[in-house]
Amino acid sequence: MKDDNTTNDRSGTDGERFGGLTPFLDPLRVPPVLRPGRGGHGAEVTVELEAAWVRLHSQMAPTLVWAYDGHYPGPTFEVRRGQRIRVAWTNRLTGEFPVLAGTAPLTVSQDGVTVPSTAVPGTGDGFEEVKEVADLPGWSVTHLHGAVTGGGNDGWTENAVSFGDAQLSEYPNDQRAATLWYHDHAMHITRWNVFAGLAGMYLVRDDEEAALRLPAGRYEIPLVLSDRNFALDADGRPTGEPLHKVGRLPNPDPETGQQVTIPFTGPYTLVNGVVWPHLAVEPRWYRFRLLNAANARIFQLALVDESGQPVRGAIQQIGTDAGLLPRPVPVDFDEAQPRLAIAPAERMDLLIDFAALRGRRVRLVNVGGKAPGAADPAGNVPFPQVMEFRVDGRPVRDRFTLPKVISASFRELSHDTPHGHRLVVLTPPGTVGGGGHPEIWEMVEVDPASVEIPSDGVIQLTDAEGETTTYRRVARRYDDTLNFKVEHGDYEQWSFLNLGGPTHPMHIHLTAFQLMGRDPYVTTGFDRALGGTRAPVAFDTDPGAAIPLAPGERGWKDVVTVPAGQLVRVLGPYEGAQGRFMYHCHLLEHEDMGMMRAFTVVPPEVMVFDHHRGDHGDH
Repeated sequence: MKDDNTTNDRSGTDGERFGGLTPFLDPLRVPPVLRPGRGGHGAEVTVELEAAWVRLHSQMAPTLVWAYDGHYPGPTFEVRRGQRIRVAWTNRLTGEFPVLAGTAPLTVSQDGVTVPSTAVPGTGDGFEEVKEVADLPGWSVTHLHGAVTGGGNDGWTENAVSFGDAQLSEYPNDQRAATLWYHDHAMHITRWNVFAGLAGMYLVRDDEEAALRLPAGRYEIPLVLSDRNFALDADGRPTGEPLHKVGRLPNPDPETGQQVTIPFTGPYTLVNGVVWPHLAVEPRWYRFRLLNAANARIFQLALVDESGQPVRGAIQQIGTDAGLLPRPVPVDFDEAQPRLAIAPAERMDLLIDFAALRGRRVRLVNVGGKAPGAADPAGNVPFPQVMEFRVDGRPVRDRFTLPKVISASFRELSHDTPHGHRLVVLTPPGTVGGGGHPEIWEMVEVDPASVEIPSDGVIQLTDAEGETTTYRRVARRYDDTLNFKVEHGDYEQWSFLNLGGPTHPMHIHLTAFQLMGRDPYVTTGFDRALGGTRAPVAFDTDPGAAIPLAPGERGWKDVVTVPAGQLVRVLGPYEGAQGRFMYHCHLLEHEDMGMMRAFTVVPPEVMVFDHHRGDHGDH
């Protein structure tokens, strides 16, 4: 169903409406828990991918989604460390693809203000449907994000299965306690399959975590964030039909003539598949496993009271993507930390103490360019609401006390760890040969006398010590020759350099890593029309340009944000499994458009016989 009505209805008999819906009307939905090997479940489980009708908001009609076991989000797996399980991801997807997809002008005028078209509910003027999406079959492959498992079980993007077939994956779960998640990873169409509903959470538990006696049971709740748009009816109210509307640049790429679009963001925020839900809580500690499952939106979260004032001292971060932090990190929403940023595919393990908020209502909001809780349509945050916590007024006895040390086993990696190096360059949109979209370039160090300077694919880099190194591009597309071969058990430092454009959340399969630094670089020497540097990209020596690591990102990670003008260094081990894996940008539209590359992990005894060992661990 298509529409051309972009009116934002802010009135209604059910209370104040935003985009045709009343915030905080519906309770938070908590996905069911699946514990393989317990409660009648064996170590081998079957999860069916199937179409299902779900209510995303009580003021909308039911929405058709594609879901795991009929749940959106899918069931939350709970496994113990070392508990090997096998999952048959069985494809039962039939019928019409449940997403209306299309493009719209980059910006539109709303009430005399220029706003991104993606901030406006409904299709709006200038919407052009991508009709081929409606014809997509149920073709899916599931990736367990963050899992240490063999390449054959990792959910390789081209190994998707169709109706009636099953993807058989084995997960050893031999890794530290962590918040993982699973989602579709099908080649070319991940952005639409995940948008259709194919995502769920997966928790690994271990003895160290259990000894902390953290809030558990009904006091431990997954929060899966996403954003959506919906088609509108003739009265301007959302129908419930998912709308993947992306903005298109005004001019096609001059080289290819192809239309260039930006990644999806939507005006409505969902938590656990409910638009702007509420959760009744007791005045005590809760544990929330927070996941950003959005296609591309980086949420900037803040906890505020009903008057919009920040709530300080209630939140502690105790874990990152791949495990517990060494110590709790307070999240205070002061001038030094005005918001909690979480990029697509990142996870945060949070504790919230509601004891001091007894009898009150507090809200989690997405902050735009204005004050927390304020609408900012021009900043692509038309509706800042995320969810509301309704704190009971009756006192309770809570035995939990926040420990000063969370993970005694945590060890910080140092540069003294023997390791190889890789340089990956993220190019600005519009770079020659890129079809208008940003790309991943794999680089190798070369003798400057061996290449023409300046030229396409040649980048010179001047580091903090003033030393200039010359690099040559060896891959830029998904199908280019495999370059990164890692010996199993080795540590490697991968450096991601963003030469301009959006922030890219970069994800490396298999490994967990630690951030070693965020270095500021002046990138004006890179010429997009040339595809190389006319002057070296240079470390910014201005003391004010220094970028300290945030306390909440000093743990084990598998996704790292790389903003423009930064060289971000991550160091981690490549161990526990072998095979062919991927790394990519986790903006799903970028991933589908080619920002994805392969690497292999091979036993060192086998690598001895590799005739191209010169490619291994190059500096």
